[in-house]
Amino acid sequence: MIMAAVRLTTLTVCGFILAVLGLPLAAADRPNVLVIMVDDLGFSDLGCYGSEIETPTLDALAANGLRFSQFYNTAKCHSSRVSLLTGQYCIAAGDTSLSHAVTSAEVLRDAGYFTAMTGKWHLKQEPTDFGFDRYFGHLSGACNYFKGDGTFRLNGKPWKVPSEGFYTTVADVDYGLKFLDQAKGSAKPWFLYVAFNAPHAPLQALPQDYEKYEGRYDSGWDAIRERRVQRQRDLDLLPSGFEASPRPDHIPAWESLSEPRQAFETKRMTTLAAMIDRVDQEIGRLVAHLKSTGQLDSTLIWFVSDNGACPYDRVSRGIDREPTSGDVSLSDSTGWAWARNTPFRFYKQNQFEGGIGTPAIVHWPEGLSIEGGSICREPAHLIDILPTIAEATGAAIPIQHDARELRPISGQSLMPVFEGRQLRREQPLHFLFSEDRGLRDGDWKLVSFRRGPWELYNLREDRTELNDLAQAEPRRLQAMIDKWREMAGEVLHATGRTVAPVKSEPVETHPEWTDFSSDPVDGVRASAKKQMTRGKREPKAGTSIRARKNTRLERRGDRLQLTFTGDDPGIAVDHLPGGLFNGPYELSFELASESTGDGEVFFTIDAATSLPRGNRQAFSIKHDGQWHPYSIPIATEKQIRKLRLDVADSEGTAQIRGLRICGSSGDVLSLIPEATSGKR
Repeated sequence: MIMAAVRLTTLTVCGFILAVLGLPLAAADRPNVLVIMVDDLGFSDLGCYGSEIETPTLDALAANGLRFSQFYNTAKCHSSRVSLLTGQYCIAAGDTSLSHAVTSAEVLRDAGYFTAMTGKWHLKQEPTDFGFDRYFGHLSGACNYFKGDGTFRLNGKPWKVPSEGFYTTVADVDYGLKFLDQAKGSAKPWFLYVAFNAPHAPLQALPQDYEKYEGRYDSGWDAIRERRVQRQRDLDLLPSGFEASPRPDHIPAWESLSEPRQAFETKRMTTLAAMIDRVDQEIGRLVAHLKSTGQLDSTLIWFVSDNGACPYDRVSRGIDREPTSGDVSLSDSTGWAWARNTPFRFYKQNQFEGGIGTPAIVHWPEGLSIEGGSICREPAHLIDILPTIAEATGAAIPIQHDARELRPISGQSLMPVFEGRQLRREQPLHFLFSEDRGLRDGDWKLVSFRRGPWELYNLREDRTELNDLAQAEPRRLQAMIDKWREMAGEVLHATGRTVAPVKSEPVETHPEWTDFSSDPVDGVRASAKKQMTRGKREPKAGTSIRARKNTRLERRGDRLQLTFTGDDPGIAVDHLPGGLFNGPYELSFELASESTGDGEVFFTIDAATSLPRGNRQAFSIKHDGQWHPYSIPIATEKQIRKLRLDVADSEGTAQIRGLRICGSSGDVLSLIPEATSGKR
């Protein structure tokens, strides 16, 4: 707290000295500042971060500027906007009221800048109440891209959305360019904050953008994610040899989805890609203006996202039509959120890397001393943007305000990074939204999902958070927990449920993630109805079985008909119930096979391990076309999480019936939908 206060005072004094010397008073001596924030962008959603989506403008800014590989947000829309504008953690700043903070617009306005904003506000009052001379956009957290909503404002006054020819992403830049023209007339340096609502839901794209991406996502999220991982390796974006997180239990394999589900999911990702492409096109208009007016090299440009990709699947309307008008609106997809956050785990609102790690690009040829195309691998955060801008412009961040009780900023200037020097962070980075929490201290990361047990990761060695070291490092774990609590109280001033002790039982999912057990229905909420917590979920019949490669699967009454068309065929269950009874187990079934080869069972005892990794058990098979019983021991007392069964090694056919997992106490989980589960 004292160090933060000293930093604030120093910035203020430095600004005062520069002002006295006359150095920042001429517009030519100070950079213009353009800050661009997008909404719900995944870590791998830009070309320069591994995507297949075409983002040439942002790729060019990165190639001539600086990319961050460990840039953090707060995992949530409004709280990230607070941190971006104030240099503080959201709760410390007074949350959406900003009652304990000043904004970057106020800081730069008082330093002689023309200040303007377009796009999503999502905080209390209006931008014109917090230092912006000009504002166009919507005060709401989301709106229809074609029809808008009733919260649109132009310079503090209500603005009616046109009935035709309107799209928010385009309108944001239309007015941004108008404001830049007005700034030119003021003869002042300018600050423009463009807060795109895209690609936040509702998923709606311009027709020409949607058409461009049709057919590109038919291969599904498994294939797209694999390509993005390879692209990230080629870009040297992450530590060499990094291991991408496996597909989690709550997301089925693409090939296991029904045709209606695949078609719907393809449509959703096509729309998302089109929306992201449009953002890049509109940023291209801003860049073209700066280039044509000779301002590009002298403008400090920031590009950031408020959080990672969103998994919360609510209501979609008009699912049988193209989402290219205001009459059709699609919700987010948990499956595609996983692919878009490649190579990380989890999503928006979660403090794992998938929720808080997003692209960040800085372009400023006249201010960056490092080589264009450099990658900063040091942790940085949205709270660092205001102090960086203040130092770059010579502006003073006040420590007193007539109407607000200000608190010290927690961010620190990234100018050392711009100059090729090491950033020495004065305190750990703190993360808290609702019940999700985390702490980044050097290479180490403390994190909890929905107030579940604390987990501990060494991000230098394990950036994708696959190897939990909480049990192996108890002293470090406790020290970081203590630090998290200390900062939550003394820096954030957080109270109540958000700082309550973690739970003893892990939570494995979220009630608003996509429920893939049924096909999409128009106008019906698409997420699971209730959360499933390990040890408290009842096993049920009908656990999803999928065909593996070279296998065609048909369900015929109480049996599975398998047709094998090549080598290494079989079936798999990617997510067994979280509340499955404890082992040891037996996998029992009857098999009539007309193929060749021995059988194999693969199983895992944790969600992170992907098949066929894990444990293997071989057994012999009779391939005479007759029914034979089999009972394969699975010698573990831990709950099994995934299961794979191979009953051949080449072409042929087979039938399976009575497939079930039996526990030592007599519990039975039947894996064929028509069967029932109960006691033997």
